[in-house]
Order: sequence, then structure tokens, then C-alpha cells
Amino acid sequence: MTALWTLADAANATRGYAVSQNGGPWEASGISIDSRTVQPGDLFVALAGPSFDGHDFIAAALAKGAVAAMAHRRPAGLLANAPLLMVDETLAALTRLGLAGRARSKARLVGVTGSVGKTGTKEALRLALSSQAETFANAGSLNNHWGVPLSLARLPVSAALGVFEIGMNHAGELGPLSRMVRPEVAIITTIEAAHLEFFASLEAIADAKAEIFEGMESSGAVVLNRDNPQFERLAGHARRHGIRHIIGFGEHAGSQARLIGCTLDAQSSEVKAEILGRRLDYHLAAPGRHWVQNSLGVLAVVGALGLDLGLASATLASFSPPKGRGQRRHLSMPGGGFELIDESYNASPAAMRAAFAVLGHAKVGQSGRRIAVLGDMRELGTTSPRLHAELAGPLVAAHVDLVLTCGPLMNQLQQALPQALRGGHAKDSESLIPAVLDTVQPGDVVLVKGSLGTRMAPIVAALLALEDAGVKDSGVNDADRPARRANGK
Repeated sequence: MTALWTLADAANATRGYAVSQNGGPWEASGISIDSRTVQPGDLFVALAGPSFDGHDFIAAALAKGAVAAMAHRRPAGLLANAPLLMVDETLAALTRLGLAGRARSKARLVGVTGSVGKTGTKEALRLALSSQAETFANAGSLNNHWGVPLSLARLPVSAALGVFEIGMNHAGELGPLSRMVRPEVAIITTIEAAHLEFFASLEAIADAKAEIFEGMESSGAVVLNRDNPQFERLAGHARRHGIRHIIGFGEHAGSQARLIGCTLDAQSSEVKAEILGRRLDYHLAAPGRHWVQNSLGVLAVVGALGLDLGLASATLASFSPPKGRGQRRHLSMPGGGFELIDESYNASPAAMRAAFAVLGHAKVGQSGRRIAVLGDMRELGTTSPRLHAELAGPLVAAHVDLVLTCGPLMNQLQQALPQALRGGHAKDSESLIPAVLDTVQPGDVVLVKGSLGTRMAPIVAALLALEDAGVKDSGVNDADRPARRANGK
């Protein structure tokens, strides 16, 4: 195992001190904040939150192979010889560790933010840049006040390139994180109606996203969605920070990363584009116009770094959407099979419309249907009822056959739908599971999408289990049985 942090370096970075190190100085090959996923060689950081305290899981983490635990108190019952790195407060110490990780790194870093598409764009960048040099990217959506420093602390000294997703849902959150990352290139995927509960307008959201420029040098580059109405506002913020290298991407004639044309099918997209003066034709192994748009931004970042555009575009042929963000699975069931499109991680009006368009292009089997299983979109403020009801039009336009919903806000959509599309409504995702399982038939394509707080993942898990468990009633031909409606019970 290659050492990520030695005891001496970690103690110096965090201003901590070691206790009970009977085995001598340790070396950590990774950093973990979750005792359930600790790997041998990790340094376990015992963060204390409002509903949990990592100090209670130090013994479990050490038992799983953690070389030591960073702590600000010794939990009762811990063995006297347990290796600890004692600090003043673990989140503050983790932040210092992350800053030290950034300071020692020579990697060229990219910052990714936007209302939607951050994680997918980050993962596509990870893939594209990995074809050029050793590349690190933060895991999942570790993009907040503890996720960013954790990711920086995990940044290998050997990495030449790095991609960091940076998120926010309030003004003033993104700037400090950007100053930690100090990206050379920043991309803002788009500005859409997300987190409206905390912002008065889309312009205010754009202003908050523009805080990513606060951590950049004037010599850096900014990649912006040229098709988005907030482009000029964002570009103005960049210029006020002294940044002059601004690259627009999209269909707009003024885009330096411009879409010439694309062919969309059920599983992938063929793209023709001009990126910074170079014509590229490439295959994108992800369906949907939103993935095409994001791929332009990805290649614009590659170009801004001065790397090989042809090699980067070729890697996109193997890109697949991350779990919960468009990942597709073909599942078997009694009588045949169906396709699951897992969009369960999060939702906003723009992301919903993009997912419906993908569902509309999906190829159903014989007697199959396009089914949308939707949960509430959160943090939309007073506009929320209207924004939920307005999803009816895009669903009809995408030729969706049946819509099942859960959550108090999605009831607005259920009422706005044509009667033929109403698959039923339940109070929450758990209550909707029986109706979903009872509805799905061979040949169907099923989209599951909702905000993280709506907890749509259990519905996905139930559909995945359908393949193994055979949930359908025995002796009934599922293709011939009419779909039952959800009743919320």
C-alpha cells in the first residue's frame, strides 16, 4: 500500500498528536468517515454530526483494519492501546488535512458546479482526463463543507489531474470551498430552478454559483453553458474576478465548443461538434440531449487544459451514467424482462424534463409501456406546486404511458395529468412500492426519479429484487394482466 499520509505528516497538518501507538508510527493509505466502508489501511475520521457521532464507531473502524482514528475525545470502553490522532475538533482538523493535501499537490485541478449535471459531468471528466494522465476525482457527491476537504485529503501526491465537484444550496457556501480547491479551470454546467426555496430568482442562483471563481487565479479558464440565459451574467462575474479566458459551450453560434448536430437513440448518442476550432465526431455511450450538452463542456475543459481532444472524445464511447443519475439495467422477471432507468438520486424541473426525454426515446418491448415513477422535487419554495403540475406537458410530449407518483407535492402532477396517464399516487415512496411492483410488466421501460429527500432508492431496490425474487403472483400471465393502480395504502 502506498502511503497517503504518515502519522507525522497528518499530525503536523491537523495540529494533532498521537496517543496509544504501541505498534509505532502508522501510514494511512486512505481516509474514511464511515466505519461501514472502512478499508484496511484507512485513517478513520470520527466526525460528530447532529444525528450521529463517529467517536461511537472508532472501535468498529479499527476492527475493520483502520490504522488509526482521528478524534477529539476518547470514547468510553476503547482499548487503552487504540491508535488515535487527537485533535481539537475533527471537522476543523479534517479541513486542515484537506488544505495540506491541496498545498502539497502539483495536480492541475478542475472545479465543477451547476444546478444540474454536476456529478455526471465530473465522472465524464474523470474518464476523459484519465486517458491523458493519473487523475483523481471526488467520490459520489462529496461536494459540501466536509466532502470537499475529505476529497482533498484523499488527493494522491502522484496525481497529475484532479476533478472536484463543488456544491451549495445557500449563497456564501461555494466561495470558501472553491478557495480550498483553487481550480485552474471551472465549469458551470447550467443554471436552472433548483434550491429556489433559498433564492429569490435564477439570477441569485447564478450569483451564488459564480462564487466558484473566488478560488481561481486570473490566468484560469471558465467553461460556461452558452445556451443558458445566465451566460452573460456568469461571464461578467468571471471578468470581475480578472478571468478573461471564458469558453462557451452549446448550440449557440458564439460557442467555442459548439454542437453541429447529434443523433439520439435509445442507448447512446452520435455527436458532431467543433471544439476550440477542431471538428470532432464522437460516440457518447449515454442517451439524451443533456448528456450531449454536458459532453461539449467536458471537451471544452480538456481543451482549456491543453490536452488531447481526440483522445478525450474517444473515451466518451465508454462513459455510462453514474448510479442514481441515469444508470440503466435490463432486468428479468417471470414472463420476460423490463428496463430500469435509475434517476433516483435527485431531481429538479430541468432534470425531470431531461429524464422524460430519455424515457421518450427508450424502446419498449412487445406490449411494453413507458412508465415514470416520480417523487417530490424538494427546495423549490412557493413555486413548487406549479412546477410539479407543469411536468404534465413534458410527460405527454415524451409519450409516457403511465405515471405513478409519491409525496405531497407530486399530487399536483397527478391531478394535472390526463386521466389515461394516472397510475396512482401514494403518500411516500415506501407506500408506492407495492403498486410499482404490481404495475411493471415484461417489455416495460421504467424511470424512477425524485429528490434525494423523497427516498426513491428503495423503489429502485425493490425493482432490482424483482429479478431474483419473482414478486409477481404465480399462475398469472403478467403480459395479460391489467396494471393495478396505486392507492397509497
